[in-house]
Amino acid sequence: MDDLSTIADFGLGWLDASGDHSEIVLSTRVRLARNLQGHAFGARARLNDRKAVLGKMHEIVPRVSGLRETTIRDLPKMEPRTRRILLERRLVSRDLVGENGDGPQTGTAVVLSHRDPVSLMVNEEDHLRLQTLLSGLRLQEGWGLLDQLDEELGRELSYAYHHEFGFLTSCPTNVGTGLRASVLVHLPALVLTKEIGKVLQGLSQVGLTFRGLYGEGSEVVGNFFQLSNQTTLGKSEEDLVDHLDKIVRQVIQYELQARQVLLRDAAGVTEDKIWRAYGLLRHARSLSFEELMNLLSGVRLGASLKLLPGLRVYSLNKVMIFTQPAHLEEAAGRELPPSECDAHRAAYVRRILSTEGVLSPEVDPSEDDSPEDRAG
Repeated sequence: MDDLSTIADFGLGWLDASGDHSEIVLSTRVRLARNLQGHAFGARARLNDRKAVLGKMHEIVPRVSGLRETTIRDLPKMEPRTRRILLERRLVSRDLVGENGDGPQTGTAVVLSHRDPVSLMVNEEDHLRLQTLLSGLRLQEGWGLLDQLDEELGRELSYAYHHEFGFLTSCPTNVGTGLRASVLVHLPALVLTKEIGKVLQGLSQVGLTFRGLYGEGSEVVGNFFQLSNQTTLGKSEEDLVDHLDKIVRQVIQYELQARQVLLRDAAGVTEDKIWRAYGLLRHARSLSFEELMNLLSGVRLGASLKLLPGLRVYSLNKVMIFTQPAHLEEAAGRELPPSECDAHRAAYVRRILSTEGVLSPEVDPSEDDSPEDRAG
């Protein structure tokens, strides 16, 4: 496969809204950090270390059943837009693609599956970053898939392991199991009822942390929060996964209760906010990504509360991905300056929403989109 970006839904099975609580939980991700014996890792890794690790991965990938039907791609050889598309699809990290510097380092690569929801980053912060990405709340399933793959790889590779500390990693907070599980949740009602501060503070007290849409260092937009375990030392992988699952389910219940409070105590205001957001998205001619995400949060809440009947969560999930800059440029077939990018984003949103069959009573059903919409 020369260009992964030509496959419209490649690596996007996690958008299908099929898992538990998918109206609140966009995705579940489980990740394992691993390093190989005999090679420096992290900031100490030299070019020959990275090349040696990559060479081993090219050698063993065809032998690992958990990596069947996969492609291993060297990041420096990829087109820049393809790398950005993989980043926007959450299949690689900013560090791996070199978003904050001069591009990917020699020896970096990604293993992508054409069938299973697994991927593997080579020579990121650690030699290997295994991850699985699933729709909805599916922590146990995600860990099961990754555990099996990790065991297979462990039979082919010599992991850096200490009998007392466990798996050795570049960052001390990953030492031990090397496991980082996270759940991307949409919590608009807790934000609107001003309860979100107490919930997030409570997370830190039980060993969890939160980040933005794209993990560490990213901002919270659209009321999406990534909840994850904070440490990996001293507990088993199963304990860490079970603990996160328990706490996330509590947060979900808090969000559901807050939604009922909105409907009970502020029904008119809530409905107005939702329909205003939908109206702006349905007719806007220019949208920044941050503005889109904030409006989309209201529309997503409306779909969950059945105030916007006929609007599918799956379609809203797709909007989040395909309105990002690299995806818009791929669709346009060229680079887009920011102003054009905003216009293309708005046109894409109008086109998607026009197919969902949600119309306010005040809107004439015979109203058609402009020729720009039909072309966009």
